[in-house]
Amino acid sequence: MTRLLLAIGFATLLLAQKYTGPRPPKQDVLYLLHATNLVATDVSEAKEEKRKNDTVYAVDGASSNAKTPLAEPIFLLDSKTLRPERLNLYRLDVRNGRREVVMSNKRSQKQLHLTMKRLDNGLYRIEASEYLQNGEYGISPEGSNQVFLFQVY
Repeated sequence: MTRLLLAIGFATLLLAQKYTGPRPPKQDVLYLLHATNLVATDVSEAKEEKRKNDTVYAVDGASSNAKTPLAEPIFLLDSKTLRPERLNLYRLDVRNGRREVVMSNKRSQKQLHLTMKRLDNGLYRIEASEYLQNGEYGISPEGSNQVFLFQVY
């Protein structure tokens, strides 16, 4: 009985711990976490284009201003309306001075994996759960053309 009470007390202490790290200055924007510094991702709207059996989502510009050396980047999100469990990560190809991803019925664009952890009320830690090679990437809410852009170098 004593062990059970100690276990419950310990679990309560763990749950009561408050997050004390940096907090994003804006809601519904993904921030790259570099130690205690936050770097805002570039927020944009992807343009949708139809090509034969493909749909292309493109963003102007060959590279993002938000850069990270981390192969498994970590993001913080203070969510007001964004649902972190509905975020999708894609590698973007650079063509003709813009970044794009091709979605097709014949071949599927590989969606990369993200993990999410709730840190506090509305505050989430989102991580790439696989190594990202150097290049351009975008995180987009499912069913939206909004995209959070960053570069791994």
